[in-house]
Amino acid sequence: MELASTRRMIERYPDGKSSWKPDPKSRSLGELTSHLVNVVSLGGSVLEDDELEESTQPGLPDQDSAAEFLARFDRAAARIAAGLQHADATTLQTPWRLLVHGHVVAQGPRRMMLRIAFMSHLIHHRAQLATYYRLLGVPVPGMYGPSADDREG
Repeated sequence: MELASTRRMIERYPDGKSSWKPDPKSRSLGELTSHLVNVVSLGGSVLEDDELEESTQPGLPDQDSAAEFLARFDRAAARIAAGLQHADATTLQTPWRLLVHGHVVAQGPRRMMLRIAFMSHLIHHRAQLATYYRLLGVPVPGMYGPSADDREG
């Protein structure tokens, strides 16, 4: 359900607006959307790998269209779906950790890390994206029922 809601949000990405920021301290729209897709990839790592060293990950790709972001999102979502098909209770109890420059910044059983590092993180940044869309006049899709924009349409 959360992946489907996130996909609906990315479908509304306004092509050509990657550099737009609501504030100088904020990420740009392109950076935020790319990070959101990377969070989906993080869920796959929690299921497939024992740890992730964030500092060795490639930088954010320079993308500026819904189609480009959706292609990355769909690959990452498929990875999570495949990982969940093979995950059992024992696997979900095994440890996973996130490192930055060799320092552990988050660790715990995979089931907990899926909730914190993936799901809560995903929902947080998706809400940020909804705020960006609202400021840009982009219709915001409903996440848990119709949005104000859905009701107007």
